[in-house]
Amino acid sequence: MPPTVLDLSCDGPALTAALVDFPSVSGSEEPLADAIEQALRALPHLTVDRYGNNVVARTRLGRAERVVLAGHIDTVPIADNVPSRLDANGVLWGCGTSDMKSGVALQLRIAATVPEPNRDLTFVFYDNEEVAGHLNGLGRVAAAHPEWLEGDFAVLLEPSDGEVEGGCQGTLRVHLRTKGERAHSARAWMGSNAIHAVAPILNRLAAYEPRRPVIDGLEYREGLNAVRIDGGVANNVIPDECVVVVNYRYAPDRSEAEAVAHVREVFAECGVAEFVVDDHSPGALPGLSHPAAEAFMKAVGGSARPKFGWTDVSRFSALGVPAVNYGPGDALYAHKRDEHVAVAKITHCEQRLREWLTS
Repeated sequence: MPPTVLDLSCDGPALTAALVDFPSVSGSEEPLADAIEQALRALPHLTVDRYGNNVVARTRLGRAERVVLAGHIDTVPIADNVPSRLDANGVLWGCGTSDMKSGVALQLRIAATVPEPNRDLTFVFYDNEEVAGHLNGLGRVAAAHPEWLEGDFAVLLEPSDGEVEGGCQGTLRVHLRTKGERAHSARAWMGSNAIHAVAPILNRLAAYEPRRPVIDGLEYREGLNAVRIDGGVANNVIPDECVVVVNYRYAPDRSEAEAVAHVREVFAECGVAEFVVDDHSPGALPGLSHPAAEAFMKAVGGSARPKFGWTDVSRFSALGVPAVNYGPGDALYAHKRDEHVAVAKITHCEQRLREWLTS
């Protein structure tokens, strides 16, 4: 039987294991949200609010700065990897160990054991990160209660292998549609092949040279790639339509409008009949020059690196809160059947966070 309560007196690895043993696939987070809310309401130094299966807890100490520590509580579907398992080499295995219940465990540990931090703290635990963006709990809290997310700096405890990853790149997906005219393939000259018409699009992609801009000392690497082609009617029909799906990963110095305009410009002379934006999430600047970020980097050590993928730091950026990714999990093992996290990384990251918030 899965647990029903959380013991915040456990150390980070044990608390991670307990969280993993709480199945919380996207859409079924309520029992875990209940347990998190119950555990936090028992802490007198925190004010706790809840919206759906999203729990927000805050200190109100009147500090000069407020820092947000955020993490999602859902996982991808379980792949015969729950309950958790700790091996003799100090590795904890199970769904969510890396992405990102080890990070959530650190949020809970700091909430429980640092009652008087040097900065006011906001802890955000949200649902539905692993599914469609319109379901994302952080986005829904931002829309309904943006004041709950106010802060000077945010740390998203997504898996980063114990290294700071600044900001994130934006992601844009577009459908480029070509048109032709159907005909019997035995009389191809009577039609116009829409699949052949995508050749200029593919040639343009093959020749494209992505930018590598440097922002706050971090070099981002953009990418413009075809990720899918749909076309064809039957094996004896000249197709009258074809769609190339293109994904643009762009550095956070571009706005959403600039990203769309750039992709339009790239394919302006490629015979595209329809240009449709299918999905778009903006990037987030790293904000490493902010005093709170500088203090954070000093405490955790190492060198910051860019976040090439998209994360919810983008939502904080949209609220005017600079944010970074920092967690003990390794993103290379996220969503895998053999997902795992090193116990030593959990302990290391907790120590670094604690030093930052108490020194």
